[in-house]
Amino acid sequence: MSPLRAIIAATDFSAPSRHAAQRAALLARTSGASLTLMHTVGGSALDDLRRWLADDSQAASAIEADAQQQLQALAAQLATGQGLEVRTHLSTGHPVEQVIRHADDTDADLLVTGTRGAGYLRGVAIGSTAERIAKRSSRPVLMVRQLPHEAYRRILVPVDFSDWSRSAIDLARQVAPQASMVLMHAVEVPYEGKMRLAGVTDDVVGRYRDAARSEAQHRLHDLAADAGLDTARLRLSTPSGADPWMLTVMEEQEQDCDLVVIGRQGRHALDEFLLGSTTRMVVAEGAADVLICSRRSG
Repeated sequence: MSPLRAIIAATDFSAPSRHAAQRAALLARTSGASLTLMHTVGGSALDDLRRWLADDSQAASAIEADAQQQLQALAAQLATGQGLEVRTHLSTGHPVEQVIRHADDTDADLLVTGTRGAGYLRGVAIGSTAERIAKRSSRPVLMVRQLPHEAYRRILVPVDFSDWSRSAIDLARQVAPQASMVLMHAVEVPYEGKMRLAGVTDDVVGRYRDAARSEAQHRLHDLAADAGLDTARLRLSTPSGADPWMLTVMEEQEQDCDLVVIGRQGRHALDEFLLGSTTRMVVAEGAADVLICSRRSG
């Protein structure tokens, strides 16, 4: 498994994005990757300002200069705290487009953002800039919730045995090679509701669920073996009885996981540019950082 080579942390200078930048710096130090801290000055607002002020661009220039000063100050703080070089990149335009373009231009391995930003989207996860980046990026996106104090200790990787499952495992090992892992599959019983409506007894439904769980356990074991996971640092989990996103959030909390690594979409998703419903709800309702695998392996 190759280590991370290049990380980009996007910041809007809010507290959540500063936490994300600190996590990016910690990852860069432990992996030996380069780190670029970037900020985007909103293009439409800046264009409006220039148009209203006609030939006087002093105010617009002052805004850009202030952003550059804040960017340099944060980069210096990260460099001192982690003992590494931090590059900066200031752009003008739409934040989502600029982050994705710069990541592609520099062939970044990982994008790091906060889950919430400054302004009217504060407190909103679904529909945020971070989610829009994760939808559109061809690169993994790490959404940071908490101020980091140490390397990730325990990772939850929920899988549905789609093509994303192995990619998520590989990405988890790349980002946190020393962490233990919980490999999970949420067991769903097809047509359970219809069977109950048809009068099928609880014993029969229970046997059906047990068979589904046993099959999932075997598939998890085979997936772990194929990925070469260390069994001493691995736990297999097959919960059931609720929606997959809810089981994922419950498992994250019960196993004290500080990172969830999940595919951008599952086997039922139709659009390459949409986050699957399970992924979106885990992002919205969980407490751990979420790493979205946006690139298939192979």
